Amino acid sequence: MKDKTGKTLSIDELAYKIAVRIRTILLEIVVFFVHLTGCMPFHHIRRVVYRFAGMHIGNGSAIHMHARFYDPLNIHIGKDTIIGEFAVLDGRAKLVIGDHVDIASQVMIYNSEHNIHSEHFAAAEEIILAPVTIQDYVFIGPRAIILPGVTIGTGAIVAAGAVVTKDVAPYTIVGGVPAKEIGQRKEKNLHYKLGRAAWFR
Repeated sequence: MKDKTGKTLSIDELAYKIAVRIRTILLEIVVFFVHLTGCMPFHHIRRVVYRFAGMHIGNGSAIHMHARFYDPLNIHIGKDTIIGEFAVLDGRAKLVIGDHVDIASQVMIYNSEHNIHSEHFAAAEEIILAPVTIQDYVFIGPRAIILPGVTIGTGAIVAAGAVVTKDVAPYTIVGGVPAKEIGQRKEKNLHYKLGRAAWFR
């Protein structure tokens, strides 16, 4: 038997491809139901379903409506963290979001990307995976994009619309495309709480 590139597959390679395809289909079913859950205007129910799907969500954290997830098993969200409407959280590699993090609406966090130098480009086994870590007290503005392999340090701020391609140092303010340092956060002894989650958002 041959794959779509014309390569003849051994029995082991064929078995591996079948197993990967089955896992992918099952994951797509889970992601579909998690997506439907995101349309429900009941914060507490959404959080229960997200946890059941495998996400770790700390106490007091909230994920607002219409968030999208790719493989919830690899997503870890700390306590007192808020994820805004229509956010995209990629869990195909590990995604760790700390405590007291404020992620605004329509933020996209990716930890998976195509290998643009690949001969076949779209082959699942050629996807590049790199974990993303967002440490405590970070604020990410609306429509910012975080790309694979990035760590955003404690207390950092990402301006609206920024595209973050490199690590951001603690308490640094970044903006632009690609994101560059535009300032420093004055207060570095952070101990605030974001407060009660909106029940119907």
